[in-house]
Amino acid sequence: EAMTGVTVLLFDQGAKVGVDISGGGPASRETPLASPLTADNPINAIVLSGGSAYGLAASDGVMRYLEEHGIGYETGFAKVPLVLQSCIYDLGIGRADIRPDAAMGYAACVDAEKNHPISGIIGGGCGASVGKICGRENATKTGLGIYAVSAGDLMVAAVVVLNALGDIYDPSTGTQIAGPRKPDESGFYDSREEFYKLIQQTDLFTGKGGNTTISAIITNGRFSKAELNKLASMTRCAYARCINPVGTMADGDSIYAVSIGNVPADLNMTGTLAAEVMAEAIQIAVKAARDLPK
Repeated sequence: EAMTGVTVLLFDQGAKVGVDISGGGPASRETPLASPLTADNPINAIVLSGGSAYGLAASDGVMRYLEEHGIGYETGFAKVPLVLQSCIYDLGIGRADIRPDAAMGYAACVDAEKNHPISGIIGGGCGASVGKICGRENATKTGLGIYAVSAGDLMVAAVVVLNALGDIYDPSTGTQIAGPRKPDESGFYDSREEFYKLIQQTDLFTGKGGNTTISAIITNGRFSKAELNKLASMTRCAYARCINPVGTMADGDSIYAVSIGNVPADLNMTGTLAAEVMAEAIQIAVKAARDLPK
């Protein structure tokens, strides 16, 4: 009923991370840890949640879970878990007064022990939707999408919470699969055309913010933090292929790239593969949401 939730990616042995932020309004926590200019300490978790900036409270529960399990950066006096988080804006669906909190973050960690990820209207994707240029009442419900492949010993997985202002397309056919729904349910409006109709308005984004597609690429390829930042930026190609318009000032798009292994891998090949895997995860975030109760 509240239509919000939390997805947690746990890295028990630690992980290196990079990030690409292309949207204009991200709600995030500890993203400087992904910069090559900061200390090369392994991170312990990534949180993808709803709740806008309120949802950042979920990381408090994730930190408590990790501390109880003896996981974190050793400071000499205590282990401090290193937790990154990005949130979508979902206050306009369900209930705006219920947001992810520490208890929900902790519960998501406990659920992650089962290691049975599910795509659809679940976790951070509970309140996700796309095609909101014509108002949230005409938007298409989406959710969480997960997809993974292997190429020899190299493995690449994508997790995405799809909550975009723009429309969603199948890049293999160019077919629009989600966007502002027409009243007669005969298809979708084209958000680009709706944008152009508003070109004379000076306050275009007033009331039309709160869109964020947040995601993570996880690989067992061996990469430095600098290379992971490049990997994240290459993954952004999937957003451009599948979402249009994308990266607007009404979006807070963020992509994490995580390395949890030591498999030798070429950055160019892995980045190309990561974009393909993310594009599939985006399609799944649309299709899986249709298969679960709204």
